[in-house]
Amino acid sequence: MGLKSILRGAVVAGAVSCFGAGAAMAQAANCEATEFSSKTGELYLKAETELLQNDNANAALQALNQLRNQELNCYEQGAILKLGAAIKIETGDYVGAVRDLESALNQGYIPASETSKTYYNIFQIYLSQNDLNKALEYSQKWISSGGTPDRDGMWQLAVINQKLERNQEALKWAEQVFQKDGPNADRQVYDFLIYLYDETGQRAKKAQLLEQLLAKNPNERKLWDAIAGDYFQANEERKAFEVQKAMYLGGILKTEDELMRVVNFYNRFNAPYPAARILEKEMNAGRISKTYERMELLANLYQVAREFDRAIPVIEEAARMNNSGAMYERLGRSYAELQEWAEAEQALTQALNAGGVKDRGLAWVLIGQSRYERDDRSGAREAFRQANNRGGRGWLAFMDSEERTETALVRFEAMSRVQELENEQKRCKEIAVLGDENLPDGCSTVEDRLAEAQEAVARLGDS
Repeated sequence: MGLKSILRGAVVAGAVSCFGAGAAMAQAANCEATEFSSKTGELYLKAETELLQNDNANAALQALNQLRNQELNCYEQGAILKLGAAIKIETGDYVGAVRDLESALNQGYIPASETSKTYYNIFQIYLSQNDLNKALEYSQKWISSGGTPDRDGMWQLAVINQKLERNQEALKWAEQVFQKDGPNADRQVYDFLIYLYDETGQRAKKAQLLEQLLAKNPNERKLWDAIAGDYFQANEERKAFEVQKAMYLGGILKTEDELMRVVNFYNRFNAPYPAARILEKEMNAGRISKTYERMELLANLYQVAREFDRAIPVIEEAARMNNSGAMYERLGRSYAELQEWAEAEQALTQALNAGGVKDRGLAWVLIGQSRYERDDRSGAREAFRQANNRGGRGWLAFMDSEERTETALVRFEAMSRVQELENEQKRCKEIAVLGDENLPDGCSTVEDRLAEAQEAVARLGDS
């Protein structure tokens, strides 16, 4: 049944009740008349019959106009206003219908028992004409006069208030609708409430509702995005990250930007190794492009995670992509971290040859260290001199000190040997007075051994 039929039925029912209202009608209008005269009653019944039985609004209107030309008592005027409203609704003259009903109310022709229903009818007429301000006004009069909206009425009130930007009032009615519908409410109810919670800043209630929806529709992307977006707006990036992580693990994220967002989130929250593993996996799958910049990021993540063995093949590939001296330098550092000194020198030499190394001095220091660790001391010294920086000079000073310490140790050992042989020679001379047969076997060679030790000390003095 359309709105026109519903309104006409409601208003006509009120009009017919007036025809036999008697004293109640008279009392409402402070009118002493309680009935139609015979002539006016005949015209009224004709108009009513044409409208209700013959469904002929024009004929009903003609009869009603004839009735208006009569001299009418107050009782008859009230009945005509109500029936006229019903006829105008039928002909689509909603403005005229409202005018008649408001006139009947203002002149007291509507009994108290029908006031609330009349306000409701006017509310619905204004609503049908999209006059929301007037609709809201009469909805409030309807409720104030004792009207009780059902579920659909609550929904109407929620929508009207929202369209008039009365979001808090709209929320009051929408929550009542949701309470009546329960968890199996239509999606439009969920979405409407989520919008209102968002507009009124009630993030907790919005999140709770989104989670309920998500439990029912776990693969619905926009729900995930809404939850993550709320966390972002609330500056709760850790929670937003957890949502993004769940979306990734659930296979919801597809585009390169979305996947890179997850990588960057892991990195932001000090988890470089998982970030690197996801980045490498998605590049191998072709969902993230394998550019030099992406390879550089992957290398950085592995190095920060101190996964140098995993970083090395990535750095090698990146270095080959554009013959990058900076990347070969990084490769050399990674080999140095793993104490693979020959490979470190080779990579660092490639870096210097390729160009683009920001700190050539540091590269030479690392080359010098790689040579030092492989006992190439002269090569190490050459590299440290090439570095020509504080680090290189520090290494050279260290090597000088190391060599001086070694020379001093050798000299000490040689001098100790001379002292030991001199003591042995002295003991042999003391024993010799007792006869040669009592001399130890070593006494026969002590002189030669002592001379050799003294010559060794002399050579150290010349070096």
